[in-house]
Amino acid sequence: MNRFRFTLLAVCAVLLLLGGSDLATWIKNQQPVRIAIADLEFQDPPQAWLQVTGGFLDLNDAISTSGTIELEALLVPLRPTPDSRVTRVLVETRDPHLLELFKQYHFFSDTLPEKKAFFEQHRHEFLTQRNVTGMLVSGLISQGNEQKLLKLATETDLELVDGVIFLSEGKEPARWRGVFFAVVGLLGLVRVLTSRKPAGRQDAAGA
Repeated sequence: MNRFRFTLLAVCAVLLLLGGSDLATWIKNQQPVRIAIADLEFQDPPQAWLQVTGGFLDLNDAISTSGTIELEALLVPLRPTPDSRVTRVLVETRDPHLLELFKQYHFFSDTLPEKKAFFEQHRHEFLTQRNVTGMLVSGLISQGNEQKLLKLATETDLELVDGVIFLSEGKEPARWRGVFFAVVGLLGLVRVLTSRKPAGRQDAAGA
């Protein structure tokens, strides 16, 4: 019985920690901060929720996060100019159109002439300037994911600088997840701390 209580206490504590982390992130990130890609070359991000402007998404150097034809997301360099090779910002995107372009080029174009023809037809979409809004890949839940992304990036020929910024496109502060975790953790903690072994069982044990 005591082992179960300790396990439940540990689960509740983890939920409270995760919920508190999500809520703290939401409090600090009420709106996305607009910042130019060129500024991120020389300074750290001002907060976790950003709208990065003026960057070029380079699908030529994109990396599949799954490594299979069943694409989950792409890791795409976001660079200040079309000719830039050094990368500081990597965007984790689930944009259906970008996923489809990547899939068609790498998996459904069998021969080199087919690849060249497909690329020429969609050249302007493989290197395009666009603003990207999303959250930095950070926090307790995302630490493992960040390490996975960094490993994927370092295993390629990407020229990365120190302090690579991982930006998850379309992601926003998880306010309601934080509320849910915090409430469930708090209720569970109260339940465990206020529960007592029934008197009948205690008497029987004593007898």
